[in-house]
Amino acid sequence: MFQKQERHKWKTMFRYVVVGSVFISITLLYCLSKLLANIDPPELPLPHSCAPQPDQDASNSQQNKNICVPKVDIMFLKTHKTGSSTLLNILFRFGEKNKLKFAFPSSRNDFLYPSPFHHMYVHDYTPGMCYNIMCNHMRFNAPEVSKVLPKDTFYITILRDPAELFESAFHYYGPTVPLIMKMPGKNKMSEFLRDPDRYFIPDGFNSFYLKNLLFFDFGWDSTLDPDDPHVEESIRLIAEQFHLVMLMEYFEESLILFKDTLCWDDLLFFKLNFRKESTVSSLTPELRRKALEWNAIDWKLYMHFNFTFWKKVESYGRKRMEMDVAELRRRNAHMVDICIKGGHAVEAERIDDAALQPWQPSKEKSIMGYNLKDNINKSYYQICQRMITPEIQYLSDLGVNLWLTKLWGLLKNILNL
Repeated sequence: MFQKQERHKWKTMFRYVVVGSVFISITLLYCLSKLLANIDPPELPLPHSCAPQPDQDASNSQQNKNICVPKVDIMFLKTHKTGSSTLLNILFRFGEKNKLKFAFPSSRNDFLYPSPFHHMYVHDYTPGMCYNIMCNHMRFNAPEVSKVLPKDTFYITILRDPAELFESAFHYYGPTVPLIMKMPGKNKMSEFLRDPDRYFIPDGFNSFYLKNLLFFDFGWDSTLDPDDPHVEESIRLIAEQFHLVMLMEYFEESLILFKDTLCWDDLLFFKLNFRKESTVSSLTPELRRKALEWNAIDWKLYMHFNFTFWKKVESYGRKRMEMDVAELRRRNAHMVDICIKGGHAVEAERIDDAALQPWQPSKEKSIMGYNLKDNINKSYYQICQRMITPEIQYLSDLGVNLWLTKLWGLLKNILNL
């Protein structure tokens, strides 16, 4: 009995030592990043595109013939829990196919989030380097982004109904938020929404995940009073900065607008980084009301861009949109028939190829993935594989060294976090 107690005691001490070491290491890296953020060259050359530039005669000829030239300089603000991983995969495939230059983070899969983005966070950044696409998670900081990407870069992002986003973020990130871990009861989300101010600590570790997460991702103060004049001003600035704001609830319609605006040929996709239904908490009308009240700034943001989104749809043409969405669904279903074993996603433990298993939230495996068919035609195999490759693996394939992300994943599994 005594030996068991001693073993348990040493195991507990070991876990605390490891967690403490990781925390100290991450803190030191964070402090170093802050130091780098304050060291700017006196002047930075104006960023330019890496894409081949057509000569003036060819450009004039294309304009005369009303030929739409695909846009290749793109900034995608990858917001959290909004279906953004699916669009990220589309951008990865487009950039890889067209040999475009990505501005990637260093050592991890985000730009030192939740720190506001700084141009020195870009891997191997050198003043005057050219980039086409930036698309990893960041806390948006417009002046710093403009130091990396060309002036005529197309800015896009995606939003989600704030109540549904809150449920998803609470489930996914809750286990990493100390104030949530200390809460009593099994249904912690309901308990939290019953009286959020009792539990929420504005400057608590990872607390930003639990209040107006969209507004936070855009770089603004997510703890402002919803009626604060700065909220409306911030939304106005976001509308000026972003050319297209997509909506997760209308993902296919959003892609059609994306395709039309950027003059892209194809936007086929498989849904990525989504949870199995049994782990999704159903929001009662009362819980939904409370979630929207708690995330009132995000609701204002969402409603503003919901209105502008449908204005764009009207301009595009409702009937035309319906036809194009139907065609996109038909072509996606065709790719499912070609690529996906069983014709549907499967739980993580049923994914045959470990290289295709998606990153999982803490203490469970709720994120779905896919198995490829065994007899895929050679002409389709690469596109099928790329369409189901999760973010972490795709980044590695594109040459990003994710040692810090992988280290955290290893420690998470060892410590059962």
